Amino acid sequence: MTALPHPISGQPFESPVPPGTGWPEDPGRPDTPVARTPAQVRRLAGADTLGELEARVSVCRACPRLVAWREDVARDKRASFADQPYWGRPIAGWGAEDPRVLIVGLAPAANGGNRTGRIFTGDRSGDWLFASLHRVGLATQPTSVHAGDGQRLLDARMVAAVRCAPPLNKPTTAERDTCAPWLDAELALVADSVRTVVALGSFGWSAALAAFRRLGWEVPRPAPRFGHGAEAVIGSPGHEVALLGCYHPSQQNTFTGKLTEPMIDEVLGRAAAAARIHR
Repeated sequence: MTALPHPISGQPFESPVPPGTGWPEDPGRPDTPVARTPAQVRRLAGADTLGELEARVSVCRACPRLVAWREDVARDKRASFADQPYWGRPIAGWGAEDPRVLIVGLAPAANGGNRTGRIFTGDRSGDWLFASLHRVGLATQPTSVHAGDGQRLLDARMVAAVRCAPPLNKPTTAERDTCAPWLDAELALVADSVRTVVALGSFGWSAALAAFRRLGWEVPRPAPRFGHGAEAVIGSPGHEVALLGCYHPSQQNTFTGKLTEPMIDEVLGRAAAAARIHR
């Protein structure tokens, strides 16, 4: 397979990218253990550190349909990105290791994060999200186009409920459940610092509630309903956390005006304020 130059570093890479070959911010190594079944995901999710968890997530192969899809997209490429290598692997969480704001979304996009190697980047949805994060003081730059572009989150972290790009952006229930231990493990490692959780879309909302309930946190019953600007209090004894709902910045929502810049800024700004972040 022909290696193509990375758009930031210029270093050539195959698509999908083999772990440990120099891709910017690649947490994986050639010897990182690979989960190939749901049982192996559950076992390998017991990583002791965030860095090791990120590495194991980045090489997971437990969902055959998702593996085939993400790698086919990486090899075939969208015409507008035909001159670029595609990451073509699962997307680990990204941002601060002790975040006060946690952003939970659905999954990477086939020609977005699956191409760039960084969660929620490389498409119009990511453009909206990072522009707002910058406006409210949670990101150092107004754009994030690719791993290695110098972007940093400030006291914030992003995670996806499903770590591989799914066909039609619709993971199956089995794929969601197979991937859940990765999310659970990541939440357990960062939970002590989190003060606010922002859920992007109803899937992110439901995934966050379910994951925190599995973590042993108190979650209201019946489950609070998702809506833009919706707020619920979850947490563990002595550690209450605000869960905020935000419409997903998909083109369907932004093109139709269902989600506007002031609307997304209000929710993310409220998250930053609730977490007592002053930038």
